[in-house]
Amino acid sequence: METTKTAAVEVALYTMCLVRDGDRVLLLNRPDDRGFPGYIGPGGKVEFPESLSDGAIREVWEETGLRVKDLEFKGIDEFADPAKNYRYMVFNYVANDYEGELLADPPEGELRWVTIEDALELPMQPWFRKRFPLFFEEGTFEIHDVWDQEKQITIAESVKKL
Repeated sequence: METTKTAAVEVALYTMCLVRDGDRVLLLNRPDDRGFPGYIGPGGKVEFPESLSDGAIREVWEETGLRVKDLEFKGIDEFADPAKNYRYMVFNYVANDYEGELLADPPEGELRWVTIEDALELPMQPWFRKRFPLFFEEGTFEIHDVWDQEKQITIAESVKKL
C-alpha cells in the first residue's frame, strides 16, 4: 500500500456569541481601524487550552462586560485556503441568559441592543449578514467556504442546515 505525505494544515479557532434578550440581540459596531468594520457579534480567538464554549464566554465578557450563560451551539463557519493549507473555523453560539452591565468604553466598538428583525438593516460584513439569520433558526448550521487569500475570492461555498 502506497502512502503519500500531505502538508500540515494550520487551523485557527474562533468563536462568536450573540447575546439575546427577548427579541433583541447585542451587536458591536466595529470601527474601520479594528478590522471587519460594521455591526458584528462579540467573539474572537480561542486561547489554548481553553474549551470552545469557555472561549466564547470569555470573549463576550472582555468585549461587553456581560457574563453569559445558557449557551446554545448554533453551528460552524469555516474558511479553507488550500494554497496556504489554512483553515479558519468559527464556532457560533447564542447566549440566552446573562448578567452584568455593559462596558462604558468597550474595546472593540460601540455596543448596541437591536431587534433581531431590524439588525439586517445595519451595515455589516457580507459574511456576517449571511450567517446572522441562522443564529435564530432551529437546529445547527455549517458554512464552508473555500477561499483564495491571494486573489481575495471565494472559490466554493456551501451552507447546510444540520
